[in-house]
Amino acid sequence: MDSQIDCEILIVGAGTWGCSIALELARRGHASIKVLDGGSFPSTISAGNDLNKIAEEANEPSQDDSDEDFFWHKVHQLAMRAWKHDPLFAPFYHPTSFIDAAVSDDAYQRCVEYARGEDAVLLPLSTREDFQKTMPSGILQGPFSGWRGFWKKGGAGWVFASGALRAMHAEAVKLGVQFVTGEPEGRVERLLYNEGSTAVLGAVTSDGVSHLAKHTILSAGANSDRLFEFEGQLRPTAWTLAHIPLSQEEAALYKDLPILYGVDRGFFIEPDAEKHEMKLCDEHPGYINPVIENGRFHSVPFARHQIPAESEARMRLLLRETMPQLAEREFSFARMCWDADTVDRRFLIDRHPDIKNLIVAVGGSGNGFMTCPAIGVLAADVLNNKSDIEARVKKMLRWRPEIAVGRDWWNSQGRYGADGKVMDLREVTEWTKIQQ
Repeated sequence: MDSQIDCEILIVGAGTWGCSIALELARRGHASIKVLDGGSFPSTISAGNDLNKIAEEANEPSQDDSDEDFFWHKVHQLAMRAWKHDPLFAPFYHPTSFIDAAVSDDAYQRCVEYARGEDAVLLPLSTREDFQKTMPSGILQGPFSGWRGFWKKGGAGWVFASGALRAMHAEAVKLGVQFVTGEPEGRVERLLYNEGSTAVLGAVTSDGVSHLAKHTILSAGANSDRLFEFEGQLRPTAWTLAHIPLSQEEAALYKDLPILYGVDRGFFIEPDAEKHEMKLCDEHPGYINPVIENGRFHSVPFARHQIPAESEARMRLLLRETMPQLAEREFSFARMCWDADTVDRRFLIDRHPDIKNLIVAVGGSGNGFMTCPAIGVLAADVLNNKSDIEARVKKMLRWRPEIAVGRDWWNSQGRYGADGKVMDLREVTEWTKIQQ
């Protein structure tokens, strides 16, 4: 039997951004906040439920910056202030340094541009010996043929993603936020509109309950496109990750490593302290799952704790070139990791211009976790109609369907690896068979 539940603020999605937004709103004194999510917390398909994510400090924003640079410097600055100084976030940041490198000429040029844009001093790396000096002896045994790059010794590292996600959730609960998760009571089937669809009144979950709210914030990551018409602004895109198990002795040797990020190869981050597993990512423009309905293009996310065999092959190439001693070791875990790309890879955090009571906070575009402490601030500012939001930042976050007209759904959006092409999951014929 249908029933109704009322709250002041309803957040759809209990992943990285949903938790960040709920936490920030609760910290600002908002009450009656409810968060809905179809997965149990932390969801096994949440991109933020992960061992680690890269984090970089930002240059100081300058009025002389382009709008693009000013936006990213400001957002990174907001995020890193929390990762370094907020008692909730700071325990999860590990400043281990960062290596940005590439093999192909085009990808290396991107590294050069990255180095030019940094205020920090970066050490050039051009030989096998250069790379080997960045880590303890015996780790980088690979030939590094064609590898070139730069070592950023300060102002970068990684964050313990799932730990931070749990901490945001726990603190939000402590401050009074209500999380309704799992099937069917947390799964949102549709948004609830008034007559004429001029305002959102809340959401309806799979158990038939209508959750009414004064404000609804849609922050369901790659699944947001399933619940609302974004007019082509979002492209759910998947990346691939795997874990390699290490012995306790190996884990001690591989501790505190710089992140080695190959722009056209992939990257790895030091092993976790509990299971001694090292995370690998295959760097590429992404996989999509195309579906055309009523003449409209969609990429439809799906959960899978395996990865395409071709992705595993690329990860093993990365290992052969850098750490061949691990290249044939069996993976202990793998999964697809979904996010939503905007056309320009900037976030979309704004009130809907035509539908009242709806705020969208979507479009992580591969930068969602690193910046998650800033996301809560930005979304809360939108809800509170703060006039002191930087005008240049607000402009970059706005609802902007005009730039999605005629969108090229196969655009690599400045990413390299895997021949520089977005890949079609319908064409994948072989998957890994990793025992979870």
